[in-house]
Amino acid sequence: MSQTHTAILKDLKAKKYAPVYFLMSEEPYFTDLITEHIETQILDEGERSFNQVVMYGKETHFKQVLDQARQYPMMSPHRVVIVKEAQELGGLDNLESYFSQPSPQTILVLAYKHKKLDKRKKIWKTIKANAVVLEGKKLYENKIPSYITSMGSEEGLQISPKVAQVIAENLGTDLSKIANELKKLSLNLDKGTAVTLDHVENYIGINKDYNVFELQKAIGTRNKEKAYRIAQYFASNKKAHPIQRNVGAFYSYFSKLLVAKQYERSDNATLAKQLGVNPYIVGEYKSAVKNYDFAQLRKAIYLIHEMDKRSKGLDIKHIDDLGMYQEFLYGVFN
Repeated sequence: MSQTHTAILKDLKAKKYAPVYFLMSEEPYFTDLITEHIETQILDEGERSFNQVVMYGKETHFKQVLDQARQYPMMSPHRVVIVKEAQELGGLDNLESYFSQPSPQTILVLAYKHKKLDKRKKIWKTIKANAVVLEGKKLYENKIPSYITSMGSEEGLQISPKVAQVIAENLGTDLSKIANELKKLSLNLDKGTAVTLDHVENYIGINKDYNVFELQKAIGTRNKEKAYRIAQYFASNKKAHPIQRNVGAFYSYFSKLLVAKQYERSDNATLAKQLGVNPYIVGEYKSAVKNYDFAQLRKAIYLIHEMDKRSKGLDIKHIDDLGMYQEFLYGVFN
């Protein structure tokens, strides 16, 4: 039975365990989150010594999994068997009979990452019928800020939509990376703290004045001086601000501006829905599109494609990062 990662974690925390978990999410973070909970929370330290086994698919054969899964727990109600990188497991199809009749004392976890099991296979039907299956998709970019707010709540922190947006714009869509950075915040801040941009700068290292979110706002308001200043900062700090990641942010921003231009006369709720953004930032898009017509926005998209090619070395014209930023901004503003 397919479930979301939140539903699976809710049951695990309530000590409602299934005999088999098949974790095949497109978002590796969700697979890791569930695997880590099972690995660290079901058995105590003493029980884990005798009743928990962690194997890796590339180094494991299906017979070893069967041998471990069929053993009885010692001085514990459960035995936990975890197969990480299960997509590399030899002879997975041969586990079908076990999936049909799993040991009730064993919690078997197969973390199947970076690829999908062929759903035409007979074993898939058996897994679906007898295991808890995680089959989630990667979060869309526009869902990341709200998820950051949710992750912050789990760490006991209050993260506003604005702060979440800044974090998302600078860390991208890698949820594992985001989770690690939020952990830094939780270790340094008291429970219940409302996270500010100063906190983000001090503990995550995202400069509150020099980040892609601020650059986009400067472009939207046609603040040339600020935009060129931030671009120069990015070019001088390439490791923290890789140009290809920023190119992706520019494309996302101007694509949204094109949509906002089409719905320029719409109310905030309608525009927020069309853009797929939190309503609190809709005003920024409405203000920005007043400064650009359709031709200018389409030109910006063209310039971003050119910038993308040059940043990947696909253009004969040799130009450094600062030159690419300056050329892009000049084309946008003129």
